[in-house]
Amino acid sequence: MSGAVQVLIPTGLGLNCEAETGHAFRSCGAEVDLVHLTDLFTRRHPRRIADYRVLAVVGGFAYGDHIAAGFVLATRIRAHLRDDLAAFLAGGGLVIGICNGFQTLVRLGLLPGPDAGPHDFVPRAALTNNDRLGYRNAWVRMAADPASPCLWTKGMGNFDLPARHGEGKFVVESEAVLDRLEARGQLALRYAGPDGAPTVAWPANPNGSARGVAGICDPTGRVLGLMPHPDAFLHAWHHPDWRRSDDPAGRIAPAGLEIFRRGVDAAARA
Repeated sequence: MSGAVQVLIPTGLGLNCEAETGHAFRSCGAEVDLVHLTDLFTRRHPRRIADYRVLAVVGGFAYGDHIAAGFVLATRIRAHLRDDLAAFLAGGGLVIGICNGFQTLVRLGLLPGPDAGPHDFVPRAALTNNDRLGYRNAWVRMAADPASPCLWTKGMGNFDLPARHGEGKFVVESEAVLDRLEARGQLALRYAGPDGAPTVAWPANPNGSARGVAGICDPTGRVLGLMPHPDAFLHAWHHPDWRRSDDPAGRIAPAGLEIFRRGVDAAARA
């Protein structure tokens, strides 16, 4: 085995962003295994999750989003892979969940996670229907929290990403919970308005998440989930304004690739 960071990307059963995500990690020098979920559940894949340094749960429509987005996949992971996933997390592994992957991590209980101690796989939040019902596909502006412990967004400011979802509104049981998450820097990414500040206003905030929440991390900063798609902004020409050469805000810099790069670098240091 080489010294490159090893990344596991589960595939199949409705997930459909593995090619872009694999390309992103390979572009950052990582080695990627695309493994069908059935092979993971039945142990036909010779390696365990704990053999990897990064787990990426990609976007798509796992199990057709039956019952609720991410629900069935999270239930099957908990039933078949909980011990292996717990060992992976205890060993310092990093996780990124994108769109449907974020929904899965929330339902699995990895996000936002317990206040302290190891992950207990208890759900403490939900991603529910957008305030404006229906599937919205549009570019959005992100604001990264500079005080967040998130290893995937460390040092990032404001940037653009494409978002495409119908169930992206982040909800918790009370404002007090949001206060705690915000105080700990777990609200790693927020939808930003034209002034660059977090917003709840549509269309800058496509789903109505309170405080503009677009992505959260666990208390360790190693697990990140976000609704927008960094896997869809890996080259400048992916941006609709890529031909503009006088953009002072740097909006066409491929911010998605930078998120993956930070994750790979952090995994290499661990």
